[in-house]
Parts: sequence; structure tokens; C-alpha cells
Amino acid sequence: MTFQLPTDIPINAWIAQRTAQSLAAGSDGVDRLKREPGGAIDVLRGWNEVSIALGGAGAIAETLSEMHPDPVVRQAADQAIQEIATFSTDLELDRDLYEVFAAADESTLDANGVRLLRKIRQDFTRAGVDKDEATRERIRAINERMVVLSQDFGRNLREDVRSIRVAPAVLEGLPSDWVAAHPADDDGFVTVTTDYPDVVPFSSFCADADARRALRVEFLNRGWPQNDALLQELFALRREYAALVGYDSWADYTAETKMIGNGVAILQFIDRIADAARESGERDRAIVLERLRQDRPEASTVDAADLAYYSELVRKEQLDVDAQLVRTYFDFEKVRAGLLEVTGRLFGLRYQPIEASTWHEDVASYDVFFADTDAQVGRIHLDLHPREGKYKHAAQFTLVEGIVGRQLPEGVLACNFSRGLMEHDDVVTLFHEFGHLVHHIVGGHTPWHRFSGVATEWDFVEAPSQLLEEWAWDASVLQSFATNATGQPIPTDLVAAMRKAEDFGKGLHARTQMFYAAMSYWFHVEEYDDLTARLRELQEQYSLLPYIDDTHMHASFGHLDGYSSGYYTYMWSLVIAKDLFSAFDTADLFEPTVARRYREQILAAGGTRDAADLVTAFLGRPSSFAAFEAWLAL
Repeated sequence: MTFQLPTDIPINAWIAQRTAQSLAAGSDGVDRLKREPGGAIDVLRGWNEVSIALGGAGAIAETLSEMHPDPVVRQAADQAIQEIATFSTDLELDRDLYEVFAAADESTLDANGVRLLRKIRQDFTRAGVDKDEATRERIRAINERMVVLSQDFGRNLREDVRSIRVAPAVLEGLPSDWVAAHPADDDGFVTVTTDYPDVVPFSSFCADADARRALRVEFLNRGWPQNDALLQELFALRREYAALVGYDSWADYTAETKMIGNGVAILQFIDRIADAARESGERDRAIVLERLRQDRPEASTVDAADLAYYSELVRKEQLDVDAQLVRTYFDFEKVRAGLLEVTGRLFGLRYQPIEASTWHEDVASYDVFFADTDAQVGRIHLDLHPREGKYKHAAQFTLVEGIVGRQLPEGVLACNFSRGLMEHDDVVTLFHEFGHLVHHIVGGHTPWHRFSGVATEWDFVEAPSQLLEEWAWDASVLQSFATNATGQPIPTDLVAAMRKAEDFGKGLHARTQMFYAAMSYWFHVEEYDDLTARLRELQEQYSLLPYIDDTHMHASFGHLDGYSSGYYTYMWSLVIAKDLFSAFDTADLFEPTVARRYREQILAAGGTRDAADLVTAFLGRPSSFAAFEAWLAL
């Protein structure tokens, strides 16, 4: 199966048609399983067919819901997601179907088959299949409502693009190419939006404190107030669901299938990171505050409206890194080409541009091959610039789950980068997100849909992407594509200064991440009448930056939906990523033996083994906290 949008019928009609066909195929497959299950391997194969049908339709609907420029198509995709979710919930609560798996004889299966069967049984019990009819009906209603709430939450974020209007003089200090792309309107004002290609440069380089603060307030208030009520209901339903299926909290429910194991361990991890980051975070905050006081002697603290701007000044004046000079080396087209060259060399891949029928002219599509055998690995689509109605952050979306001998994996990278010069932070983000895409493609060659691609525990999935960020910080790697307008590669000493400057502020960043992680945990564990008030308390406890009055950042914190109570996973994965990187030779990041072993033992495995076992196989030992602590202490 290869993804192609049709040209002969409306896309919304095609989505509805394809969804109906997939649901019918799934229903037929379930009926066969219950009627003539056969042996254990037959049961797994039958369920695999059902999963492929439902997963294929769901993946395409999810992508088009977030990416297609036509709201009619996005609405049709949302409807398809609801129908698939309802059907899936019905299957998870089908006792007759569960009995088919409960009766399957494990002794007839190989180790991978046993692992799959146990995962499927666990999915059913976690869904509440063993509860009484009234409880199952309530679970069914909760699941259906949670899908709608999630869709409404995401739609509000996509559509709530806010802005401020400023006089051209306010743009003093911003990069010339950015200023040229933002001409004044007929009234003589420039509009600056809360989309990332605007808010990041403006926050970093605009010298006007009032304008920076005005934009930051708008940015933090996206989705407010409508998403506040949606989140309250979503959190309440998740807490109720967890209780109905036998867990003390939603955090315990979600942690059970992750490396961390339980909700209490989440809090312990958050506090461990917060304590480890305190000293460096407070030191860096004091440095930023000292620089702020040169302009505003009365300042008593630093908040998010000033942090990016004054951090850049510290990096420029004290650490010899001028971010505006740095960005002249990162032209988008060169960066994209460099990304493909670097990852191709590292992972032994070749990318061939193709013409594909997708959802927008911005999308660049490539067939991916193993360089040594020329066997096709899969297909990728890069949708990297912002537009109205598009997903506002950066993420990898699945289009097709790879099944060995059956269908090649296919994935999408969705980002929101400038078409011209990029900040180096954006380059790092691009490498990070591409790491998910490579994981999906290389890991998409398993026989079982359940284990295809990025199918590991959810608190491990970021580790391969965080590892790939290291290549965006290496001077020799960057010099292969980062050149200025005259063709000169970025200087080695500038990259060294950038790396030193990157170390500045990481304690502050870690503490902020733990604030977000604590918020995601407590919002799902306890009920609060006022989410903003609780947010303020947690920010005071964990973040080293104060709350900005009259803001409500939780309403735009998309990870409260997707990661729910598990936002800690970003930092948990980073601990593992730093340990994984210790196996590479920093003098030769492309050393083929290590790179090949990493591709085969971490990426290609998909979800066929527990993440801890993958890490142990690659490192030759269990994962350790030591590499992360050493990095944080720099």
C-alpha cells in the first residue's frame, strides 16, 4: 500500500468511503475470529489483519485532520477518527472477542508471538473488558467523549492564531530578512503572529520590552478560555476511566505500560531532575537578571517575556555567540538537503525525490532505500512550513505502518519553519523530529502491526530523536551544509561557542520542563476548580521563572492531550539519549560499526522488545543516569 490522494472524487468523500471500507473489513475479520479462531498463530494473524485495516484508515485520517488546507476535508477526517475510535472501543469491550485471545495457547507460539498475545490481552483488560455491562457502557461513553474533546482542543489550537500590531520602529534589532518579510500594512503597522516563525525571532531579538511582553501574553493565552473547559472535562473523564478499570489514578494507568512503571515514580523522577538542575538553573538565572538590570535597574526577576531576549544578549556579549550571525549559515533549503545527507550517511539510507499526490504543494516526498542493498525502506513526506489551519507544532505522523512482505512504512514530518534563514534551534528541532521519522521507517519491517515503527514504550520514543540532535551540534557535520551567502562554512570556533552557549540555560530549561511535567501529572491525578491557580502553584514550585499575570498557558499546552499525565517522558528519554550517545565516538560520529549496530538494535527493532532490553543490547549494560548528570553539571 502506498498513500495517494485521489484525483477523481472529492477528498472528503474518499475519506468517508475509505473509512467505511476499513470498518467493514475490520468487522468481517472480527466475525471470522470469533466464528473460527483456529490456533494461537491464526488468532494473531487474524487480529493483525483487523489492526492493519483500522490502523491504516486511522493514520490517514489523523494526518489529514492536522495537515489538509481544506476545512471540509479536516472535518471529514475528524468524523472518520470518531467512527474508528468508536469501533475500536466496541472491540476492546467485546467479551466474546477477548475470550478468543484468553483461550489461545501460548505454548504454540515463538517468543515474539507470546509477547504480542500478552500485549493484546493486556490491552483488553486495561480497556475494561472484564467489567460488568453497566461499567462497560460508561467506559464506552467516556471513550467517545474523550475523542471529541481531544479533537476540539486541537482544533482550537490550530485556529486560534493571535497577533499584535506594532510600528515598524519596534522591529529594530530583528533580522533584516525577517523584517523584509513583514511589511507595514496600509495603516503603517506590522502584524506579528503567535505562529513560531514569528514568535521565536521576535522574542529573541526585539528590543522593545513592551512589544515582547504583549506578544508573549498572546502566545500564552492561545486556546483560552475555550480550552480550559475542555481540559477540565477531559481530565475528569480520564480520572473516572482509570478508576473504573481498577487504577488509583490516571497516572498509574498510563505509567503501567511505560518504562517508569507507576505514577509515584513519575513524581520521584520529576523531583530528582528538579534537584539536579537547581544549582545551574539558579546560576544562569542570576546571569540573565544581571544583564536585564543593565537596562532596567529596578528588575527583581526574569520571566518568559524577557528570558529569550536577554539570554541571547548574554550569549552574544559574554559567550561570543551572535544568533543573528549564526542564522546566516542556516538557509532552509541547504539545511533540508544537509539533513538528508547526514542521516543518509549515518543510517545507510538513500533518499530519492518523487512526485506524489499529497495534500499541499509544500510537501516534498522521497522514497527511501538502504544504500548498500538498494532495497526500498519506505516513503517520507516533509511538510515543513506554516499555513492556515495546519498543525502548529512539530511532529511525525504515520501514514502507513510497515508490515514486512506486505506494505512499506510511510510517514510525514510536520513542522513550521521559515522559508528563508533558520535559527539554529530550529535546525536542532528538524533533526529531532526527523529522528522520529527515521525510527518509523527503519522500524517498520516487522510481521506484526502492533510492533511496527515507533511502537516502543512511550517514555522511550523521544530518545532516538534526542540522540540525533547531537549531529546538529557537531562542527564537521554542520560544515557539510551550513554555509553563508558567500559559500563559507560555519567556523569551527563559532560552533564551539554555540555549544558552550547552549549549555548556558539548560538548568533553567530543565526546571521549566519539570514544571510542565508536574502540571501534566497533577492535573490528571487531582481535581482543581481553577487550573490557572494550580498552574501558578506548580510554576512557583518547579520553574525558576515567575508566572506572568493574566495568562493561561495550559490552554495551549498540546501535550496535555497527547502525553496526558506523562510529559515527564521528554526528560526521561533525554537521560537515555545521553547514555546512548556515550557509545559513539565524538571524533567520528559516522563510525560505521557503531552506527550500524544502533540502526539494527535500536531502530529496526521497532516495538518487538522492551526498551530497556534494546538499550542494554546496544550499550552492553543497563542504562545509567551518569551521562545525563555529567551533561547537566557542565
